[in-house]
Amino acid sequence: MSGPLLQATGLSVSFGRLQVLDGVDLRVDAGETLGIVGPNGAGKSTLLNVVTGVLRPDAGTVRLDGRDVTRDPAHVRCRDGIGRSYQVPRPFGQMTVLENVLVSATFGAGLRRRAAREAAVEVLEQLDLLHRADTPAGSLPLLDRKRLELARAMASRPRLVLLDEIAGGLTEQEVPELVATIEGLKRTGVAIVWIEHVVHALLAVADRLMCLTYGQVLAEGDPREVMDSPEVRRTYLGTAPDDPVVAGPGTRTDR
Repeated sequence: MSGPLLQATGLSVSFGRLQVLDGVDLRVDAGETLGIVGPNGAGKSTLLNVVTGVLRPDAGTVRLDGRDVTRDPAHVRCRDGIGRSYQVPRPFGQMTVLENVLVSATFGAGLRRRAAREAAVEVLEQLDLLHRADTPAGSLPLLDRKRLELARAMASRPRLVLLDEIAGGLTEQEVPELVATIEGLKRTGVAIVWIEHVVHALLAVADRLMCLTYGQVLAEGDPREVMDSPEVRRTYLGTAPDDPVVAGPGTRTDR
């Protein structure tokens, strides 16, 4: 039986006296979607930064396909198959949508000329952005900026893509559209780690859910069971154990 696609063990990060991650273990299998929830300041984005190589941990290891990549920089991990989107979209605003994705296909996936363009067009078509190909990225509405973030991540041809609160700021009507887009990515076989405060979006896609708090894993397992956990309700949702979990459209839990 093959091992996990990603396995991080004992990850710890501190900034001065502030312990942001404290012995976190993380496992993601090929094709799996892992959702991560937790209160603000729980260490969620720091965890993604360690996995992608933006930040080196004080302790612990990160393995991709069994290979230790803990000391590899971000651009090497990108070439090895780890893609990432950011909480706030960061397109090159004066460049077109196609040009933005071409940058990722060229420098992220290492493709050249015709191959890079074909890959970029394929990703734009997959994410329903091909009709925006010649539009300056800076003029896109928010939902399309989110899709462009996904397109840039996917154009690097990742085996694992990390999403950081990609549903943040969207309207109730836009969230289901984004969920459908991510479900489409999931069907391609790419593994996904998705940090999100819009709980119903995660519950629609995630195979497994992890809750972080104070830099430690509070609960992990079946998404519904994690959200029903008294500890998660008390720590993350701020509700009593007997209160119902409301996770319908528009529900946010970043209290």
